[in-house]
Amino acid sequence: MPAYDSQLERVRKLLAKAEDPAVTAEEAELYNTKAAELIARHGIDDAVLAAAGHSSDEITVLKLPIENPYSRDKASLLTSIAYPLRCRTLLHRAGQSVESVTVFGFRSDLGRVELLFTSLLLQASTQLNRVRPEQRVFHESLAAYRRTWLNGFSRAVHERLQRAEAKAARDHRPAAPGQPSAELVIHDRTTVVQQAFDREYGDLRTASPRRLSGTGYREGHRAGTRATLDPAALSRQRPALPVR
Repeated sequence: MPAYDSQLERVRKLLAKAEDPAVTAEEAELYNTKAAELIARHGIDDAVLAAAGHSSDEITVLKLPIENPYSRDKASLLTSIAYPLRCRTLLHRAGQSVESVTVFGFRSDLGRVELLFTSLLLQASTQLNRVRPEQRVFHESLAAYRRTWLNGFSRAVHERLQRAEAKAARDHRPAAPGQPSAELVIHDRTTVVQQAFDREYGDLRTASPRRLSGTGYREGHRAGTRATLDPAALSRQRPALPVR
């Protein structure tokens, strides 16, 4: 069995434990964290191998379509995944909506971004169909609540991926004396991606921060801390109903 398949099998076992109703919330979070670390370790391994010349990797782009409703918030989720994985994003807008997002980075990292985004968007959309503001919150629209819910979900995912990637880089040990550390390799790759992105898109205007008024952030953040960060889980999930 290839090394990555073996890693994904370990991830699946950890996530099965996390979903066991007999485990506590703290134990489930621990299993999910370990699963995220395994996926991050795979990304670090790819980066180190490419830096040593043992595999090919190149900077390229990936363009992903974004659908309404909540296209801007879905695009924010994609960006929240891309940045910890050393990629950058460019939003293509039509009025107040986002039609697509170009993701810019090394090919191996783009592959992880696409898989994670597809899986996490499916998880978020499934839950988004069910969430509602508390009845005691008067005059809050469902759309406002769901936007802040997605914002909290995206933030939690971003934080988890940042921690997992940083830990994987710290824990990696060079295969041979004299090889650069994974942290140095990752720093260099991040710099190369940012410089290439700036050369290509540096003259574009940065979007101003959004002001969201709903009360769903906390619940969304809680859902994001429990979300599955296993790309292989995508094939085991059912399609989500469209969010209305």
